[in-house]
Amino acid sequence: LPQQKLLTWLSVLECVEVFAEMGTARVWGEMGRWTIIVLIQLAKAILRLLLLLWYKAGIQMSPPIVPLNREQQQPLHPQDTEDNSSGKDQTYVGRRSSRVVRSLQSTPSLQSRHWGSPQQREESQSRRAEEMNQPPTPLGLQETIAESLYITRPLLHLLSLGVWGQRSWKPWLLSAVLDISSLSLLSDLKDLNRRERAELRRRTVLLLYYLLRSPFYDRYSEGRILLLLRLLADYVPGVGFVTRPLMDYLPAWQKIYFYNWG
Repeated sequence: LPQQKLLTWLSVLECVEVFAEMGTARVWGEMGRWTIIVLIQLAKAILRLLLLLWYKAGIQMSPPIVPLNREQQQPLHPQDTEDNSSGKDQTYVGRRSSRVVRSLQSTPSLQSRHWGSPQQREESQSRRAEEMNQPPTPLGLQETIAESLYITRPLLHLLSLGVWGQRSWKPWLLSAVLDISSLSLLSDLKDLNRRERAELRRRTVLLLYYLLRSPFYDRYSEGRILLLLRLLADYVPGVGFVTRPLMDYLPAWQKIYFYNWG
């Protein structure tokens, strides 16, 4: 229960961090904006370190709480329950084709209907439940250090921003080195479950964000990205509905810390 509470608070922080940053900047200006950024990142780091070191939660997932699978949580249709209790067959096997189809008596309502056989649905639900209930992979000393680097990277980046300023390359390089080092140390870990492998892939893909983070974006990426989006909007039919709003959105996106570095 305490571990679940920590995950809940961590999820709440990740949901409100952008709103808190923008609202504080609107009310108290830049000083208040950076204060709330530091407080939120500090709270997230403390919660994640507690989960890692005290509760042995292993590799931290994002989002911390798995979204609810409504298909899996959906109760059986009352008619299905009656059919099961009365012993009626839910499927019919064709005599010539040997195809398994659902019988008319066990057809659920339109909201809970699926297009597979009951056996396929039961197998998929049991497989999802097994994946969700898999315990985290135990981390050794090297992997614990790697995960700690990933957790404390935002705090170190904010500290470096305060020391060297936002226009310096040192915070950008420090953050990149910490991210790459964490992934390199975690790559030696074997026997990861499916969710942990997906999380490592997500972190690897997020390295592309360094192309959109200042000062690299301001000096190298901005002109090339805008040129590419403009060419797509002008010469590819239909793409302009997406690329033109994206071109207008990029400057605003660049100003939000949690969009870039959170």
